[in-house]
Amino acid sequence: MTPAVRLLKKAGIIFTLHEYTHETQASSNNVGYGEEAASLLGISTQQVFKTLLVSTGNKQLAVAIVPASHQLNLKSVAKALGVKKVAMADPHEAEKATGYILGGISPLGQKKRLPFLLDESANQFSTIFVSGGRRGLEIELAPDDLIHLCQAIVINCV
Repeated sequence: MTPAVRLLKKAGIIFTLHEYTHETQASSNNVGYGEEAASLLGISTQQVFKTLLVSTGNKQLAVAIVPASHQLNLKSVAKALGVKKVAMADPHEAEKATGYILGGISPLGQKKRLPFLLDESANQFSTIFVSGGRRGLEIELAPDDLIHLCQAIVINCV
């Protein structure tokens, strides 16, 4: 059981776990982890959300949760966070801050409490899929539950 699953159970949130066999060559073939999950689970890449970490400067990090089908808009994220600019976080720093490995970073149960931004497109679905805290594990839950647990700000991140 991952920290993300433990958090959901402790909070009494309704969720569904979806497991699939992660294909190690997916990331080396320029297929993102979220796209791989969507393909193997037979769902839209618009309903699978990837967890990305950005650096706001001075080693400060923030989390952006966006559909696997889209790219993160760094300018929108910087504006929402009230900083001049952001950049994608160093992978080692992202893993250290969250306690998860790349491709399995869940927005839930992270080691450090970070600012969270969720793309507004999540609200068009009754449930969305986010990483369960390891490659090959997705959590399906209501967007409102994710917003509540992460204290996320909902903006247009793409």
